[in-house]
Amino acid sequence: MNKLVSIIVPCYNQAHFLSEALKSVLNQTYTNWECIIVNDGSPDNTQEVAKSWCTKDKRFTYVEKENGGLSSARNAGVEGSNGEFILPLDADDIIHETFLEKLVPVLNQNKNLAIVSCYSNFFTDTIENVIHKQKPVGTTYHALLYENIMMATSLYRKSCWETVGGYDENMKSGFEDWEFWLAITKHGWEFKFVEEFLFYYRKSKKSMLTDTLKSHLEANMSYMYKKHKEVYIAQYDTTLDYLFHIIKKHRTSEMTIKNSFEYKIGRLLTKPFRLFNNLLK
Repeated sequence: MNKLVSIIVPCYNQAHFLSEALKSVLNQTYTNWECIIVNDGSPDNTQEVAKSWCTKDKRFTYVEKENGGLSSARNAGVEGSNGEFILPLDADDIIHETFLEKLVPVLNQNKNLAIVSCYSNFFTDTIENVIHKQKPVGTTYHALLYENIMMATSLYRKSCWETVGGYDENMKSGFEDWEFWLAITKHGWEFKFVEEFLFYYRKSKKSMLTDTLKSHLEANMSYMYKKHKEVYIAQYDTTLDYLFHIIKKHRTSEMTIKNSFEYKIGRLLTKPFRLFNNLLK
């Protein structure tokens, strides 16, 4: 059961959080791990922080590369890893001290599993300040088609990474982990959730996820649908129902805004400017 786990920690402009993440690695009760810190061309003091941890414990190693995005950084870390199992960990997140102790045996004992994840706490500032709890359910790719129910920090077999060719480096604006999980599981591999809250996801006002949802949602979903069109075509009716549900949801939201008192006041106040603009045209 004593499998070597390679923990991959990409870092870009997150040096101020990095030590918290690495401390949670060092505190693991399961001790057979290596941790590869990947500096993805970060302009902050990531190098200084990372190297200080490498002096504390020889299981920490440091890799530096030109900025290429999250997928590129994870791939660089996995490529240089020695473990049979891989755990991505973003530099601003935290794992419970028993994370590996609880997840490694589950993945090791079931050859049908490609990925093992767990329940998640979303927090701000400190892990005691939990603002949301996530308890996902699912075992096959069908549960991943329309929503990413699995956190990026999930334990998986390195052989699966090799089979699908790693993380898609074309996905530079988010959802790369979602696409990666789908690429693996559509081949028949299964996943499982350990029903314990062992992962802490830092929720911040400004993050890659919030930017993705705000600016890149449609483009990323379109990319995934086209890349994995065979699984979406196989679920043709469900896919159409989902897309029309999204359209209806957006239209309802738009109408709610337009019918709001604030919107009507805004329209009234800007009416002279619109009239003036029309005269100029």
